[in-house]
Amino acid sequence: MNKKIKKTFSIFIKAFKLYFSNFNKFMKYMTFPVLGQILGLSLVFLFIYFYTQNIPTLVQKFPNLNNFKTLFVTAILLTLPGLVIFVKAFWEYLVAYGAINSMLQNMLKSGKVYDFDAHTELVQRRSLSFVAIWLIFSLFSTLLIIPLLFWIPYAVVMVYLVLTFQVFTFEPEQSPLGCMKKSFTLIKGNFASTFILLALVGAVTYSLIPHFINFVFEITKISEFVSKLILPIVNNLPVDEINLMRAKVSLEALQSIDLAKFFVMTLIFQIVIQYALPIRSILWSLWYKELNSGVFGIVEAKSKRKSSKKPSEKLMEASKKKFATKKIDRNILKRAMEKDED
Repeated sequence: MNKKIKKTFSIFIKAFKLYFSNFNKFMKYMTFPVLGQILGLSLVFLFIYFYTQNIPTLVQKFPNLNNFKTLFVTAILLTLPGLVIFVKAFWEYLVAYGAINSMLQNMLKSGKVYDFDAHTELVQRRSLSFVAIWLIFSLFSTLLIIPLLFWIPYAVVMVYLVLTFQVFTFEPEQSPLGCMKKSFTLIKGNFASTFILLALVGAVTYSLIPHFINFVFEITKISEFVSKLILPIVNNLPVDEINLMRAKVSLEALQSIDLAKFFVMTLIFQIVIQYALPIRSILWSLWYKELNSGVFGIVEAKSKRKSSKKPSEKLMEASKKKFATKKIDRNILKRAMEKDED
């Protein structure tokens, strides 16, 4: 196994160690960003469900509701609380991806994470650039609407851009497009190793762990219990129309309970995948550090050195350039400059 492959698996394992060594803190940190989205959407659907179920009764009690405009405005107002919660939680989920990158340095030094609010603030203070990057990604993702034609090119480009948010975090001077360009530069020459990491972390956090948690929920009958709770709502869905569509592609007909179980399974997968966000964030931050350090001799960080040199250091550099062709004892220059400074 060559050096690159060993380093790739080493970083993969290290990311999981850092995550699970701070598991309780990450779970607490991600609770509102993850469950807040579920709560917000649940409130929206529940309010709309009970509202639509009771419209005839409400119209009888409140005759002013008996027109489309009033009914529509009332429905919008009912969804606002849930939408506010969802948007706030979704924003905090996006911010968490950048904030966890910022926590990496503490984790590498002490193995622990702390000051979550401070790291979150670092991202929120650059919210315009942060949102701009997400918008560019979203616009680029619209290419997926065209099947097959853009899927493979899209996947390849996304591998090259996988470190964009790490560059955003660790190189605050970069513009949104500059972050993408730097990510492309870092991955160039390391595409295979990056793809292996992407496949590994994707398989574990998007499939293996969610399937395991779903299996636990099934054998403990939790999934069945929740499915029966939402069955009254599922019964109001157009199950017959769904089955007609499935029949056209030779698929078996579904019962309402099957749809309920499917919704529960999807919900479990979504929650687990989102709770696993810190694993992905830590892994790509470690990979950024690895590639940006020039360990493989492929990419060397070209950070701009701040002009914080002493006058003597500047003079030494100027003297070196001026007398490059002459053999002059540098110690003489150094002693002369120290004398001038004194």
